[in-house]
Amino acid sequence: MLIVSIILEAAVAVIAVMTAVQGRPYMYGLAFTFAAYVLYDLARYMQWPIEGTWLSGLFLMATVTALIAVWGLYRDRR
Repeated sequence: MLIVSIILEAAVAVIAVMTAVQGRPYMYGLAFTFAAYVLYDLARYMQWPIEGTWLSGLFLMATVTALIAVWGLYRDRR
C-alpha cells in the first residue's frame, strides 16, 4: 500500500510542476509538498536512519508550502 501511495504522490508532484510551468507558479508549492511526501514515505519504506525531527521539519515545510499554494489557487480567478 505504501508503494502505491509513493507512486501517486510522485504523479501529483509531476503534474503540479507541469501546471506551474504553464503559468501558475504557486503550483510549485504543491509540487514541493508532494515531493516531500514521497521523500517521507520512501524514508519509512526504505527504513533510512533519518531523525524524526528532520522528517517532522520536512513535513511542516510541506504543509506550509501547501497552504501557500492553495491560497494561490483561491486567489487565481481564471
